[in-house]
Amino acid sequence: MTDPVKHTEALGRVLELVVVLSDDMSRSLAAQGLTDARAHLLWELHERGPSTQRVLAEALRVSPRNITGLVDALVATGFVTREPHPTDRRATLVTFTEHGATIAAGLERDQHEFARILFEGMPDDRVTALVEGLDEVLARLRAHGVSLDARPDESEAAR
Repeated sequence: MTDPVKHTEALGRVLELVVVLSDDMSRSLAAQGLTDARAHLLWELHERGPSTQRVLAEALRVSPRNITGLVDALVATGFVTREPHPTDRRATLVTFTEHGATIAAGLERDQHEFARILFEGMPDDRVTALVEGLDEVLARLRAHGVSLDARPDESEAAR
């Protein structure tokens, strides 16, 4: 049996969580001189290692023009450099500076710490049920054409 009132209440909680997490993340990143889009690029670089701008543009689902702006901004603020590609003289690799690598490692540590804060002490079966419930919600969204894969390129303003 479905209860529309409970559905609306659950959606309200999800929306509140989205706003709280987004606001907290944006404030935390801004304190480090980053936007969400720049942090996303750093995260991809952290996961992939030195990469071409084309690879990063595909990973972030942004246009080549947008990735150039993001990389330019990260170069200007000392997070990354552009280095010659070792096997393709037409390409360059986006690579961390020491500062950028330190910040990226800190982002990963912060993610682990935040997960601990959110879920430590919660019984495993409740964490499992939460993950399964969220997976079901995400599957329903994908079935209706709503997913990260369906989003348009990030705006130039996100740089």
